[in-house]
Amino acid sequence: MIIKPRIRGFICTTAHPAGCVRGVENQRDTVVERGPLDGPKNVLVLGCSGGFGLASRIVSTFAGGAKTIGVSFEKEPSEKRTATAGWYNNLAFETAAAREGIYAKTFDGDAFADEMREQVIETIKADLGSIDLLVYSLAPPVRPHPRTGELHRSVIKPLGEAFETKTLVVDKGIVQPVRVEPAEEAEAEATVQVMGGEDWEFWMESLQRAGVLAGGFQTVAFSYLGSDLTKPIYRGGTLGRAKADVDRACAAIDARLGDHGRARVAVLKAIVSQASTAIPVVPLYISLLYRVMQDEGSHETCIEHVDRLFRTGLYGDAAAVDDEGRLRIDDWEMTDAIQSEVSRRWEIVDSENIRELGDLERFQREFMNIFGFEHDGVDYDADVDPLSI
Repeated sequence: MIIKPRIRGFICTTAHPAGCVRGVENQRDTVVERGPLDGPKNVLVLGCSGGFGLASRIVSTFAGGAKTIGVSFEKEPSEKRTATAGWYNNLAFETAAAREGIYAKTFDGDAFADEMREQVIETIKADLGSIDLLVYSLAPPVRPHPRTGELHRSVIKPLGEAFETKTLVVDKGIVQPVRVEPAEEAEAEATVQVMGGEDWEFWMESLQRAGVLAGGFQTVAFSYLGSDLTKPIYRGGTLGRAKADVDRACAAIDARLGDHGRARVAVLKAIVSQASTAIPVVPLYISLLYRVMQDEGSHETCIEHVDRLFRTGLYGDAAAVDDEGRLRIDDWEMTDAIQSEVSRRWEIVDSENIRELGDLERFQREFMNIFGFEHDGVDYDADVDPLSI
């Protein structure tokens, strides 16, 4: 099969096996070049198939030699269609870990389900004994509640009043006005159910009850605060309410851990992801941000950013910490100089000058990279088997 990208809005419905392998290998090479990490030994990553979750697994294993268990929900390939990119990423990661003789096991299924928690805990007991790090990186659009059976759907909307601004249509490369209507209260609460901290608490309760947390255990959930430009749709919207619930859950988990361990929220930088591409306003902000941070010399890729989180924050004492105790790995993004320049460009950016003021090409390329496309060194005209890597 000759696999080409099929773009529908902010989703690519195909994924390239060889390209996904190259993406994992490139991330592995990045962390290896940065040297060894004195970090976790046995790691559970919830939401392991892409973005920050996959990067956390790669840093743990290829910089620190950690054994890992991952959980994600992906679609398998068939003879007529490709798998999701995450399916290929997971297989590529396991293959790379096996080459170095490092344990890696991935569960493909619903991370919200009690049955999945039970399977994972039994595997921890049998194969690892205990874990010393849990990375919570789940960000799906829906969540079947394991207790009530109700299916909750998240929305990305402002609260209180409509939000009018401009956004970037990524596939067309144009800047246009956008108006987002405010969320109903039921929609906001559903978003908290999907993206808040309750499921993180459920996992921690189950792991503690099973006695599989090692001494000095840490758990971290990822968050984002963002700038004033994105505040109405993010920090001040439904997503912000969900992230506030993650902060609440973090405090509760940390209190329950007591002297046995620690729970942290890490506030990370804006990156190109399938999720960020779907949020109005954010693609334009990221495009401008990337150009400004590159010009200033502080731009980081996803893997570089997570590598810094591990080395300076989770397993170091050099990361910034805010008044709420959150690790602020977004500190380079949020400097006054960076935000001032992004805001200046925001006022004047349009379809004519977006390629000058922002980095549209990098945004588009990184979006394609998510699905295994536009990686250097991959023959995209070759006949490949979608059933394997």
